[in-house]
Amino acid sequence: MNNCGWCNLSEEEKRLQVYESAFWSVFLADEQDYIGRCILVLKRHCGSLAELSDEEWKDLHDLVCKVETCLKRVLGASLCNWSCLMNSFYKEAVPDPHLHIHVRPRYDKPVIINGNTYTDCEFGHHYALHQDGSIPAEDKEEVFGRLKEWLNQ
Repeated sequence: MNNCGWCNLSEEEKRLQVYESAFWSVFLADEQDYIGRCILVLKRHCGSLAELSDEEWKDLHDLVCKVETCLKRVLGASLCNWSCLMNSFYKEAVPDPHLHIHVRPRYDKPVIINGNTYTDCEFGHHYALHQDGSIPAEDKEEVFGRLKEWLNQ
């Protein structure tokens, strides 16, 4: 746990937090390969969904509903892809996974942020891995601001 990236976030990484519930933190992902992509991170170090308490499950359910509604209303997402794969942790000699869940909003129409158009070219198909997730800083800040404002109202 001492080397866990999620347990030891830098102040710069914490800056991307858009919401916090009782048991989870929600961050705008660094990579915006799907506009509004977020990561839900359990606040305590835990390696598996099977280890969640009843309270953490309930909080996760409520958070999934809240985040998905936000992405639909604020950015016009048609649906959301949720994933909890944990594979990267097992590349280490001594795996120490920290439970987190990716949400990738999917769009059947282009999303326009600050006059820039983003199109989900794989809509209706599995999300693509290793896409270019870089967007202009001002667009990322705009998405961050919109999500944070809606989630914290």
